Formats: sequence, C-alpha cells, structure tokens
Amino acid sequence: MSLPAAFFYLFSALMLVSALMVIFARNPVHSVLFLILAFVNASGLFVLLGAEFLAMILVVVYVGAVAVLFLFVVMMLDVDFAELKQGFMHNLPLGLLIGAVAIVELVLAVGGWTDAGVTPMRNMPIEAMTNTEALGLVLYTKYFYLFQAAGLVLLTAMIGAIVLTLQHRPGVKRQSIEAQNARTPAGAVELRKAPSRAGV
Repeated sequence: MSLPAAFFYLFSALMLVSALMVIFARNPVHSVLFLILAFVNASGLFVLLGAEFLAMILVVVYVGAVAVLFLFVVMMLDVDFAELKQGFMHNLPLGLLIGAVAIVELVLAVGGWTDAGVTPMRNMPIEAMTNTEALGLVLYTKYFYLFQAAGLVLLTAMIGAIVLTLQHRPGVKRQSIEAQNARTPAGAVELRKAPSRAGV
C-alpha cells in the first residue's frame, strides 16, 4: 500500500468515526469537538486531492469560526437537555418521516444523475490557473448570487446567536456605562469615623 493510500484510509476512517460520534455523543460540547475533528480530517483529504485552498478554508472558516460559534452557543445558552429529551418519543414519528423523505430524495438525485460533460470554465485555460484563481473566477462570476446568498445565511446565523446569548436574566449584574459615568465622589465614597480603640 502506498503512503497516499494509507493516509486516505486513515483520514477517512477518522472522519467517519468522528461524524458518528457527533450524532451519538450525549454531551453537546463533545459533539462539537468531534465535529471539529471531522473537519480537520476532511481538510486532510482535500490536501491529498491537491485542493490545498479548500483544506485551508475548511480549517480557517469551519473549525475557526463555525464550530467555535456552535461551541459558544451551546455553552452560553445552558440548555436543559434533560427537559428536551422528554419530548423525544413524541416527535419521533415526524422525525422518521422527514428522514425517510430526505433518503428518498437522495436516492432519486443519485439515481437520476448523469454526467453532461459540461465544464463551467470550458472557455478558460484552467490548467494554467492555480486552485485559488480557478475558485475565485467561478465564485465571483457564475455563482456570484449563490455566494452572496450563503453570506446572508451566515449573517442571519450570527445575528441569531447574538440575540440568543443576550437574554437578560434576573439576578445577573451587568455593566452600565451610563451609571458609571454619572457617578460622583459623593455617591461613590462614604466616609465613616470609627470610634477610638474600637476598631473598624
């Protein structure tokens, strides 16, 4: 077995195990950590394929931003997972129905797929370009609107995470810049005269 094939099987096996652990881990924090491991192994597969730009983007964007955002939201919301699991059996039929529809759609999509032999950049000499140049040309010409739509989806997710974590809970002290700036020495300092030889 050659060295690239050995690394391919290693990265593939680790990625599959990590993906299964994302689903079956009981702790959501552990699920996010296994998701990060799956992303890292997928980037290793991209490096083996010669797509070093996609590997870098997968590590920087997904591991460095999206997965950390998931971890931040899970840890900040402090969700009561025991209460969520109580309604699992109630929603199980609907979940199975949605899963069956998704599987049927995937089977129909794979079964009806044919190679049309059309390359999106057939008029451009792709062989003379690097991966980064080819991806940039495709993203900002043919798929420009889809690229912007993906950015809007990520912006919506970021705003949703901020709104969820900024819930005002009773009993939590928060910083008030206006109250701090309005303080005067008379209201901030209290002078008391202690009796002689009595201590404080």
